[in-house]
Amino acid sequence: MNSLLRGSTFACALLGVVALGGCAISPPQPWEKGNLSKPEMTMGADPLDQRFVQHIYGSKENASGGYGVGGGGCGCN
Repeated sequence: MNSLLRGSTFACALLGVVALGGCAISPPQPWEKGNLSKPEMTMGADPLDQRFVQHIYGSKENASGGYGVGGGGCGCN
C-alpha cells in the first residue's frame, strides 16, 4: 500500500511538472502580437451580440447600471 501511495504521489508530481512546462515563459514577441490583435481574439468580438447578452442579463437580474442601460428589468425605461 505504501508503494502504491508513493507511486501515485510521484505520478501527480510528474503530471504537475509536465503541465507547468507547457506554460509560456516569456511574453509574446512583437511579431507574434499581430495574431493577438485580430478581432476574433477578443472576448467580445461581436458588439451586437454583447448588447444582446447584456440585455438578457439585465432582464434576468432585474438590475441596471455598469453597462449604460437605464431602467429596471420590467422593460420600462
